[in-house]
Amino acid sequence: MQQNPSSQYETVFPERDTITLNGQRGYILAVIEHAARRVRVLGTTAHPSASWFVQAIRNLVMDLDNTGRRARFLNRDRDGKLPALMDEILVEAGIKTVLTGIPMPRMKSTRKRWVRSCRRELLDRRLAWNEHHLRHALREYEHFYNHHRARQALDQAAPPRPVPDPITDPEQISDLNIRRRGRLGGVLREYSHAA
Repeated sequence: MQQNPSSQYETVFPERDTITLNGQRGYILAVIEHAARRVRVLGTTAHPSASWFVQAIRNLVMDLDNTGRRARFLNRDRDGKLPALMDEILVEAGIKTVLTGIPMPRMKSTRKRWVRSCRRELLDRRLAWNEHHLRHALREYEHFYNHHRARQALDQAAPPRPVPDPITDPEQISDLNIRRRGRLGGVLREYSHAA
């Protein structure tokens, strides 16, 4: 499946934060590629500062350059936690920042859907001991979300995989050998055809 080398990204900075078992709040910063619905978790921190945001955006720009991908736009909230210096770094990289409108929930629909999925499938079902453990769980969820989780917007395919051909022969259905693999202690489940 050929992917568009130039696409639109959207920042995700959840409204509610995650609290770890040691009492620390964990703030998550992620971006979503709109065309492929691919998510990149840029990091978590207990204390979101301007320098942390700037470094996360610099890392994103370097990652995009290293993979040969290019973003044209980055949608983001009008949140005061997101510094103006972040926009300057994006402009230098050729990425235009688009601020979401206040009364426009459709501009935030992809972001809201990912936050809801992440909470329902991971954060509400698994406790994080500390920031390091939260980062590990988010890396596992990012891999699961990008490579195994089916999307309705993509006709039940995961972003890097094309839509599978429908099975029309009843004998093929009865001979299916499906394997399940648990991630994060069984919180996430990946299904695949056995060889």
